Amino acid sequence: MGDDKAVDDKYNVEAAEIIANEAQRLPITEAAAVYEQLLALFPTAAKYWKQYVEAHMAVSNDEATKQIFSRCLLNCLQIPLWRCYIRFIRKVNEKKGVEGQEETRKAFDFMLSYIGADIASGPVWMEYIAFLKSLPAQNTQEESQRMTAVRKVYQKAILNPTHHIEQLWKDYENFENSVSRQLAKGLLSEYQPKYNSARAVYRERKKYVDEIDWNMVAVPPSGSYKEEMQWMAWKRLLAFEKGNPQRIDSASSNKRIIFTYEQCLMYMYHYPDIWYDYATWHAKSGSVDAAVKVFQRALKALPDSEMLRYAYAEVEESRGAIQSAKKIYESLLGDGVNATTLAHIQFIRFLRRTEGVEAARKYFLDARKSPNCTYHVYVAYAMMAFCLDKNREIANSVFEAGLKRFMHEPVYILEYADFLTLLNDDRNIRALFERALSSLPPEESVEVWKRFTHFEQTYGDLASMLKVEQRRKEALSRTGEEGASALEGSLQDVVSRYSFMDLWPCSSKDLDHLARQEWLVKNINKKVEKLALPNGPGSTDKVSTGLISNSNVSAKVVYPDTSKMTIYDPRQKSGMENLPSATASGVPAAFSNLSNPIVATVGDGTTNAFDEILKATPPALVAFLASLPAVEGPTPDVDVVLSICLQSDIPAGQTGKSGTYPVQLSGGPAPSTSDLSGSSKAHPIPSASSFKPTRDRQSGKRKDLDGQENDETATVQSQPLPRDAFRIRQIQKARVTTVSKARGATSQTGSASYGSALSGDFSGSTG
Repeated sequence: MGDDKAVDDKYNVEAAEIIANEAQRLPITEAAAVYEQLLALFPTAAKYWKQYVEAHMAVSNDEATKQIFSRCLLNCLQIPLWRCYIRFIRKVNEKKGVEGQEETRKAFDFMLSYIGADIASGPVWMEYIAFLKSLPAQNTQEESQRMTAVRKVYQKAILNPTHHIEQLWKDYENFENSVSRQLAKGLLSEYQPKYNSARAVYRERKKYVDEIDWNMVAVPPSGSYKEEMQWMAWKRLLAFEKGNPQRIDSASSNKRIIFTYEQCLMYMYHYPDIWYDYATWHAKSGSVDAAVKVFQRALKALPDSEMLRYAYAEVEESRGAIQSAKKIYESLLGDGVNATTLAHIQFIRFLRRTEGVEAARKYFLDARKSPNCTYHVYVAYAMMAFCLDKNREIANSVFEAGLKRFMHEPVYILEYADFLTLLNDDRNIRALFERALSSLPPEESVEVWKRFTHFEQTYGDLASMLKVEQRRKEALSRTGEEGASALEGSLQDVVSRYSFMDLWPCSSKDLDHLARQEWLVKNINKKVEKLALPNGPGSTDKVSTGLISNSNVSAKVVYPDTSKMTIYDPRQKSGMENLPSATASGVPAAFSNLSNPIVATVGDGTTNAFDEILKATPPALVAFLASLPAVEGPTPDVDVVLSICLQSDIPAGQTGKSGTYPVQLSGGPAPSTSDLSGSSKAHPIPSASSFKPTRDRQSGKRKDLDGQENDETATVQSQPLPRDAFRIRQIQKARVTTVSKARGATSQTGSASYGSALSGDFSGSTG
């Protein structure tokens, strides 16, 4: 993990951009070291090479400029960098006359031979054509030579699928017509199909090219989505070019494929698979020398890649360059001390193939002395001696020598057992298993026991088979591998004994069932989760889950806090003791029905959020909700609720006047008619703003029975009550006392029947 982070810091593209921008502001004498450091990390970053070379060109340092171009041009096939090169060549040769013109022409040919196939090379072709047209012609012969040179460049240009192919074709038509209309007709008809093919290929090619990020800088693959998408885009473009969609000759097609690979490596420089594909494509095309050169470049780019070294050695060995291949293997071995086990094994095999048995044996004897030598080297050499040299004695000696060193390695034991099986040496196989199991700790002997059991099931008699199985169970029962029931027999043992390869003595359904049972047996005695709930008032009974926990179930399951659960009790009136039985405006106990009983009464510092909802509730809905009776328990009487819904007179608007509201059906004594109506006049329906927090207006505004209020139709909003909770309770007690006295003195018997309550009419009798 630390190495990956160090690589990321080393190839930090953002930091490199900052350094490159700062280097542009420095004089070239100071900036050169900065550029060299940058380009050592990003050797295919054409934009950094371009900045570097332009810094030298700015101070006319021609020699340094040439050296830089010689280092970067062939590895960075990018149009801007190459156009910078041609500008330098033209500048250097502009005052050298005919000789300078010839040098410039050669430079153009050199440039187009490398980047002429680029989809963005149209301007370069046009610049070359313009340069040729500008050359002076002293006589007719020179004029003819110039026209011929221009024609050849045009004809090459229109065969390349570039962004400017249509413009180049138009220019070519004009050029031929300006020279000779008769000759133009034949030439244009000859090249028209070729141009059409190139234009069609350009349209397809552009789809693949547009997917590529040309500003990307080559860094080691990190597995990011963007990098993977770029890798796929390059793979698609390479496959497109290999298909030769333009149906051009093989040489031209191969040249275009090479160009695409070289451009790809500018951005996929650290991808070994791209290097390998490029080299193997050369080898399959018959150019092994070119493949070797690609491998050599690849190892400079990725010196730590063992894969590329083996592939390179393979190519050299396949073409008979044994010494070159041997040097590659020796480079993998290094000084031998830090060589990997795989490098030892592959070098032994290489020596056996190329130099014979004795060379391989000699190297094995040296390799086994290495401190990094593992049992793999012994197994590889022993099996090579047995299979290739047909020498079972040497093979057996090697395995025995290794057993002294690697008795603690179960895998080595199994490999040795396989070898003895090939020899049909059942006696030594049993002896090997017994020796190994006596020295291996039980927790590391599982696979050895399994192989021993399988051997007896296949080649032993019934008694030995059952004996080994029982010994295996006894040994593994102490490790926990087989669970507490390891000593018990199961049907799985029978299936194991009487199966062969992919043949089973039962159906697949039976196998699944047995596997499930085996898993359950292994987990049956694991910890049982129990969820204990507290006892007491308002708590649920104690519950235990009884579920068997297993390795697939997370131990971090979040359960609800059941200690907070309470049984619903309609008699609980939390926070409602101080509320009056009726409110003003003829809405009896409306807020007793609607307010949230969990919120404490006014004065305890808690705001009732439910009352805030009432402010935005339409008055008609509030009136309807207020008309609903109180119910006992969580489930009301459906018939009663439906009767109220059908017979209630719901107000049509906020200010409309309608009949009085029905009495609240509560468990206590019914209020008097004076409490219900207040007067013979119908009160207006209170608006949403009338419903202030109920505990601020518990008593409402109704007519005072002692006649102390002058306006008997005073509304709820006319006289606000004090906010002090203690003062509110004093007013409530005083009014309750007044109401009781009034009831004793008046002749009204304020009774209300159940039926009249449903119909919305109040019946009162006088005596």
